[in-house]
Amino acid sequence: MVGKYDTGKFEKKVKPNLSMLQIINMSMGFLGIQMAFGLQNGNASRILANFGADVHELSWFWLVAPVTGLIVQPIIGHMGDNTWSPLGRRKPYFLIGAVLCAIGLVMLPNAASATQMMAANVLLLAVIFLAMMDASINVAMEPFRALVGDMLPKHQGTIGFSVQTILIGIGAVIGSDLPNWLTNWGVSNEAPKGFVADNVIYAFYIGAAVLILSILYTIVTTKEYSPEEFAAFEGGKEIEHESRLSDIFKDFKNAPSQMKKLGIVQFFSWFALFTMWVFTTSALATHHFGLSPEDTHSAKFNEAGDLTGSLFGSYNFYAIFFAFALTPIAKFIGKKYTHALALACGGLGLISMYFIKDIHNLWISMIGLGFAWASILAMPYAMLIDSIPQKKMGVYMGIFNFFIVIPQIINGIFGGPIVSGIFGKQAIDYIIVGGICMLLGAALTLIFVKAEHDTPKEIEAEIQQVHF
Repeated sequence: MVGKYDTGKFEKKVKPNLSMLQIINMSMGFLGIQMAFGLQNGNASRILANFGADVHELSWFWLVAPVTGLIVQPIIGHMGDNTWSPLGRRKPYFLIGAVLCAIGLVMLPNAASATQMMAANVLLLAVIFLAMMDASINVAMEPFRALVGDMLPKHQGTIGFSVQTILIGIGAVIGSDLPNWLTNWGVSNEAPKGFVADNVIYAFYIGAAVLILSILYTIVTTKEYSPEEFAAFEGGKEIEHESRLSDIFKDFKNAPSQMKKLGIVQFFSWFALFTMWVFTTSALATHHFGLSPEDTHSAKFNEAGDLTGSLFGSYNFYAIFFAFALTPIAKFIGKKYTHALALACGGLGLISMYFIKDIHNLWISMIGLGFAWASILAMPYAMLIDSIPQKKMGVYMGIFNFFIVIPQIINGIFGGPIVSGIFGKQAIDYIIVGGICMLLGAALTLIFVKAEHDTPKEIEAEIQQVHF
């Protein structure tokens, strides 16, 4: 822990612009995190179904992710704001989260084998490993958002988050498509009832290795600012690093107005994303492959699972290119209108999955989702950091996560019963609901969010100030 630093003792400093290589280095760990996240998103429902979960139960099991995020991210943000170690301010949390997540990646698809050794319920054990993964991903992920605010001057914020989005996209493409690639390379995608196929198991092993290596790369190549330098950047204001954990509730109460407005948009955006992640495999299996909702062990169901991973890889692939385009687009129409346009495209993409019956054409739906995903990962944060004080960067990034996980929790509680009771276990109908929610998010962006610090002149300066 560190104490107080009076900037009167230091010459006032301005944060230097970072080169593109420096920005890439400090965000490289996100590639591994998102590879793990992509493996989970594309395969968790499939793994749980292999272990015997019914379609109406899937969203309940997926509650593990947002609940752990709700608890972990603000705490980790607060701790990061008030921590300094020989390793740095944020980097200790990267490392701890990566190691624990890697263990979860190895254990989740092997829950059935572990069950035989431990005489435990396989679904219960799988949920425990899933919770371990989710908690660890949150421990590692939150500090990366705060690190952009720590290291970059605010006019480089959009560039910083766009680079993160590009690396997230690359990691997610690999993670989402890896089981399918392994199948094409001869690894089996079938398994005995109650077990997970080898292509999924080996993909999770590879994901664990990449996660550790990418986090270590960021730790080795990035040097965080010292407490004295942070104090000087504050322009003569004293930075108080020691505070109580209970201050999180005060910080939430005093959250900037811009954060609350963006939070409303985030609610509908992430409600839609959660719907897609949880129910796409079941939607494809019933609507496109013609299977019954109870058929979760056939080769066709696993083919639907492989297709889900491939489609998720596609929207992340498109997101990479849209991430490059975000800043130029925002130059002409502003961050607010860029985000609204992206969400509208994402909503139409989800809805179009119902009408595109040929599975070979579903990539069309993923284009709009790629645009939305790129913007969701960058634009809200780029608009947010202008209103966050430097000394509270970590905790406010964690608090902002409330608006991401609460809609997922609500969806997780009610989504399964809605699909089962209202839509007759036809999950594609609930995918349409997700698309409508994303369209609402686009409309609310236009209504609620202020277009502050968003002039073409300022964005043009941001582009020009990035150098290699």
